[in-house]
Amino acid sequence: MTDLSKGAAWINGRIIPIADASIPVTDWGVTHSDIGYDVVPVWKGAFFRLEDYLDRFMASLKALRMEIPQDRSAIRTALAEMVAASGLQNAYVAMVAARGRNPVPGSRDPRDCDNHFYAWCVPYVHIVKPEIAQTGTSVWIAKTVRRIPQDSVNPRVKNYHWGDFTSGLFEAKDRGFETTMLLDHDGNVTEGPGFNVFAVFGDRIVTSDHGVLHGITRQTVLDMAAARGMGIETRALPLEEFWQADEVFLSSSGGGVIPVTKVDDRHFSNGAPGPVARHLRADYFEWLDRDALCTPVPYP
Repeated sequence: MTDLSKGAAWINGRIIPIADASIPVTDWGVTHSDIGYDVVPVWKGAFFRLEDYLDRFMASLKALRMEIPQDRSAIRTALAEMVAASGLQNAYVAMVAARGRNPVPGSRDPRDCDNHFYAWCVPYVHIVKPEIAQTGTSVWIAKTVRRIPQDSVNPRVKNYHWGDFTSGLFEAKDRGFETTMLLDHDGNVTEGPGFNVFAVFGDRIVTSDHGVLHGITRQTVLDMAAARGMGIETRALPLEEFWQADEVFLSSSGGGVIPVTKVDDRHFSNGAPGPVARHLRADYFEWLDRDALCTPVPYP
């Protein structure tokens, strides 16, 4: 029996080991980063908010004008069968649509490309190691690069355009920081590689509503905060205002709520996770177990 415990991929209707998965080098997904994708977590044997992730993925396909052979039901089935075959109880599960190869010699017309779908899963990915998230992570605000403007690449379509994030990560790692956060060209806080950013002011939380992916975990945070009776503001967040926050935290499908204790040379919450971030982090892992939000994986 094939060992899929390190990860699996669904390609052309076949489930294969992740190490054997590939796409052609002339696929526009490779040559042009012309891809739309989404990532749904599996936790304790169940997808979390699967239909919300599928909603966003289908919206991305429409925005990118991609037409893949699989409909929503077929995508759902492919993801479930792939994860079930892997046996992974906690997983990072990607669904991907690529522009594909252009069969017309010399054509630069995207309408000629053969769009296609594939998927893959690996053991659950924490974008910040759990032991660091527990004590609070550090974030460097990139100085040499700004977030790609939203009128250049639509951030609400999850995509592979990571040039700005990668430059920011090099800055952060060179200075001993765990990750990076980018500003837009007006000096507002946007997002980082794989996460949204939140600032806490008393009993209010503020997060950007533009220039960012509208993350499903971001929405979960907003839902959890509302359930706690907190005020919620989704709007531009100028850096000058951000510095006045009582607490800062991140949200990601790879780890939920992640407290931040240091941004550049400034410490927040006296260098420890703040109470709002701690409570919301605990809430997130409790919500992961809610039957109404979970879709069990049909393991054999």
